[in-house]
Amino acid sequence: MVTSTPIMSGLDAFEELESEVRSYVRAWPAVWSRAHGSSIWDEDGREYIDFFSGAGGLNYGHNPDEMIAALTHYLQSQGIIHSLDMATSAKRDFLQRFDEVILRPRSMSYKVMFPGPTGTNAVEASLKLARKVTGRRDIVSFTNAFHGMTLGSLALSGNVVKRESAGIPLTHQITAPFDGEYGPDMDTVLMLDEMLADAGVSVAAVIVETVQGEGGLYSASVGWLQRLAECCKRHDVLLIVDDIQAGCGRTGTFFSFEPAGIHPDIVCLSKSISGSGLPMALTLIRPDLDIWSPGEHNGTFRGNNAAFVTATEALKWWNDDALSHEVQRKSELVRRELESIAAEHESLRATVRGRGFLQGLHTPVDGLASKICSEAFERGLLMETSGGAASDVVKLMPPLTIEDKELERGLSILRASVEASAP
Repeated sequence: MVTSTPIMSGLDAFEELESEVRSYVRAWPAVWSRAHGSSIWDEDGREYIDFFSGAGGLNYGHNPDEMIAALTHYLQSQGIIHSLDMATSAKRDFLQRFDEVILRPRSMSYKVMFPGPTGTNAVEASLKLARKVTGRRDIVSFTNAFHGMTLGSLALSGNVVKRESAGIPLTHQITAPFDGEYGPDMDTVLMLDEMLADAGVSVAAVIVETVQGEGGLYSASVGWLQRLAECCKRHDVLLIVDDIQAGCGRTGTFFSFEPAGIHPDIVCLSKSISGSGLPMALTLIRPDLDIWSPGEHNGTFRGNNAAFVTATEALKWWNDDALSHEVQRKSELVRRELESIAAEHESLRATVRGRGFLQGLHTPVDGLASKICSEAFERGLLMETSGGAASDVVKLMPPLTIEDKELERGLSILRASVEASAP
């Protein structure tokens, strides 16, 4: 006999029925009901400015009108939603548009693989292919890196707490120092060069984030990335760029590595590639490396056609350089404000990290970054921390499309939150 469940209000249902693994709901104890653009509202009608953007999955803001209209039309026309890796008109439209708008204008030639719907799926596919192509097992990743929570991706993480959650030894990984790890006078690519000279026979690939989104917003310089690419080529090691969080315009250019002029062997994309927050991921493969046998790497949800529809619509933002220029202009406003806050509050001992719309304030004062983010929530601004287990960076990820007045309002709340939290 089925018995009725008492109606629960507020957060009771989540506390009683959802796993203890839940995270963001603890930092932001609200029940969200609707969102548009750079704002999100809880079920009590309170508005919050969103400097979180779905952990980078909503670069174009919440419910972009054009994407929602395209998706609604597709659904109402009984368009195919689930298709595995079968051919569909929605997938064809995306592939052709991505090639036309993103790849060809950048003189890039990649085969597009749909590995599964999440970022860690894209990374796992890249690791598996790199090992298949080279016949080697080890992968080099960097200090403070984060590449996902499945076992292959997790092995590459620099976060001890997350690594320990695997419950088993994580092997076939070598850690190298990221740009600036030992100060500005030490070229860590030279250290990697020596590592590969010793261990190169076992190394299949080097995987890197140009801006370490979860690891503290450390940003690799153009010169460092160029030397890294040259180092990988010199040792016949594949270069994988994990552009899952820093890509899709987050740093100003569509790919975060564009300013360095490098062409990685493999590129991982997810988060904002669908444009709408629908799950979607890509692994971009240099054509001569595409040696997969049919079905050798698969997954039930590779064919999320609803995501293909919104992703195709999202690419209209990249028909020209207007959005890129706007992100660069606004990111300079963000940097100036962050530098001003740091200068005015010496007790924070703060420095500005990151680039583009992936910037933040690092403070070594224990617990302060988390306190600032909590104060911001109370004032109507969503932000999270970065910096791995230390959580010592206040991280800003506004939508790329945020209006100036909303950006300024959010920055004003941030300033007030710092003033309320500063020692």
